[in-house]
Amino acid sequence: MALKFLDKLSKDFSELLNDKEEYNVVIEVDQEPNKKTFTAHSAILRYRSSYFNKELLNTIVTNDDNNNIKTITKPNISAQIFEIILKYIYGGIIDTENIDTKTMFELMVATNEFGFEELSAKLESYLIEFKSSWLRIHFSFIYHSIFKKNNNNFKDLEKFCNDIITKYPNLIFESAEFTSLQETALLSILKRDDLQMKESEIWDYTIKWGIAQNPTLPEKSEEWSKENFKTLKTTLQQCLPHIRYFHISGLDVINKIKPYKKILDKQLWNDLTEYLLVPDQPIKSIILPSRVNLALEPTINLTKEPTQEPQEPQEPTQEPIQEHQEPQEPTQEPTQEPIQEPTQEPIQKPTQEPIQEPTQEPIQEPTQERTVILTPPVNLTQEPPARVLPQIVNELFSTIINKEHAAIISSWIGHQTINYSSTNNPYEFELILRGSRDGFAPRSFWDICDGYDNTIVVCKVKGTDEILGGFNPLAWDKTKEYCYMKTNKSFIFSFKGGSIQNPILSRVKDDSGSLWNSIDKDVYGPYFGNGEFRMKSEVSNFTQDKENQCRKPTYYEKSIRTTNAKFSIIDYETLKFLEFLDKLSQDFSELLNDKEEYNARLRLKLIKEPNKKTFTIHSVILRYHPTLIKNYQIEYNDDNNNIKPIANQISLLDFLNYSQIRNSVNKYFCTRTRTMFELIITTNEELSVKLESHFIESKA
Repeated sequence: MALKFLDKLSKDFSELLNDKEEYNVVIEVDQEPNKKTFTAHSAILRYRSSYFNKELLNTIVTNDDNNNIKTITKPNISAQIFEIILKYIYGGIIDTENIDTKTMFELMVATNEFGFEELSAKLESYLIEFKSSWLRIHFSFIYHSIFKKNNNNFKDLEKFCNDIITKYPNLIFESAEFTSLQETALLSILKRDDLQMKESEIWDYTIKWGIAQNPTLPEKSEEWSKENFKTLKTTLQQCLPHIRYFHISGLDVINKIKPYKKILDKQLWNDLTEYLLVPDQPIKSIILPSRVNLALEPTINLTKEPTQEPQEPQEPTQEPIQEHQEPQEPTQEPTQEPIQEPTQEPIQKPTQEPIQEPTQEPIQEPTQERTVILTPPVNLTQEPPARVLPQIVNELFSTIINKEHAAIISSWIGHQTINYSSTNNPYEFELILRGSRDGFAPRSFWDICDGYDNTIVVCKVKGTDEILGGFNPLAWDKTKEYCYMKTNKSFIFSFKGGSIQNPILSRVKDDSGSLWNSIDKDVYGPYFGNGEFRMKSEVSNFTQDKENQCRKPTYYEKSIRTTNAKFSIIDYETLKFLEFLDKLSQDFSELLNDKEEYNARLRLKLIKEPNKKTFTIHSVILRYHPTLIKNYQIEYNDDNNNIKPIANQISLLDFLNYSQIRNSVNKYFCTRTRTMFELIITTNEELSVKLESHFIESKA
């Protein structure tokens, strides 16, 4: 049993922000006339933020009346934003209801800078799901902001923006800020296979960007020296490999690429010219595939919303692939069979036809070559159509499980003996993937979920409405092949007919085979144990063929279905398990090991040798648990402050800093009934009531 008091912990530490006695850090933020000063405690900042831990180590103490106060200056952070962050550092909570969208975006950027990845990711997801309209209206500002300092950690926002750019490239390429794009931003666009521009225009803009990064280059390329071309080549060395040269017309190669041929590798230029003359002749250079043409409407009014919500695109039906050999039964070590490498076939080169490009309207594509007609420049203050990315309004966190299911699953994750209810569940689930939204191909699972840890995979079985799922505390890793991941915290489960009555929970019993990483990511998705719960498709669609299965238990306690029959699904989701207060609790619990900034010793008045023990702790923490200090006697000596509590040493310290009696301590209590009884007497009312109830139930 783990007794948690996270709300009380959050409230007590939030009150520390008003402490004017023991603070030892001053933080100055913003600029005049909005400049503001905040006070804080270095011990808390160091254990809550890696950024502040590093900053405090590099900050010199200012001798202000011998208070040893360190001052940190952050003029680039607004006072409003920093106040929200400081409240999160101490209390672990942010109220998004009272924050406008622009402030929320700035908060996301700032929390990422301060190293609060969990909060930054949560805000990023919230903005995309519920504030997509605002993101589109302020598109240029958003796109440049997320790529600042060449440190883009906002992958979901990057994808959100690039999905728009691929359909409406003029939003970026024709904007005044194009040449100020970070290289990482330009690369993320050039890598897209669905960028709706002529390849010759992509080349033009890439050259334009490269020249803009070197303002000393002569205006006319005819006047360039060998060193000038070398400079441009160095600037564009990451971009050039992503140009699809062999899909540019011969006329454009001569008029646009030839003037800059010195920045290309000699082999590439020779192959390109040879290809233009003899298309069927084999060449050494790699021919990248042409970009995918999306059939957009020829006239799109970007200033009006569509009268109808667009239909979700259907998952393309793929041809069945050859039968895949599944991994051997995990009763013996899997032996890796040699992988048959696909035979390299000559690339079918497109028939080269000269393309007559319009000279006055370079945006207009010839209708013979493409079905896409690009639109005129767009006013960035007006909202693009909802069809680019439909705005999501109050989207449910899941279409498969409800809040009651989520509360039960949360209880299993937290090893609760009594399940949470839907109203007192301290955890949240964040949607990472939904099959009906992101596709049902196994490869999509690995591409989207790669790197996410603490996730739940759930699916609904076609024909029975069963809900099946599994919890993986480890990060999904698409680079791992033909191996097991080891964890003793994973489990699988089922809800028969979707009902919350009598669910089946099966925890891992042999952690050597908790999760399997298949070598074929195009066939296998999430795979628990020896297929005790696995998702598989031979046609890249979990809904089309009956290859999903729940086998008899090998590594898990029991079966979660009454049959081993294979099945198809209606939909599936991957959800991330979130709890900021747990992170707050974990950070503060580490303060128990702090040997640098403690300012009190805690001795046990009633404990005698050989069990006498002294602990170090922080007086500022003791003072902000007011209901606990009634039994403390404080004595002041010349060398230090001595605090003498009348309480059990293990339990009280854990409650002060962690607000949780952890499982390891619980085992100690279970074997020492007298210890638990003494704890009931000596602790405060809140903890005492909880322990009294548990004591009566377990020690009757």
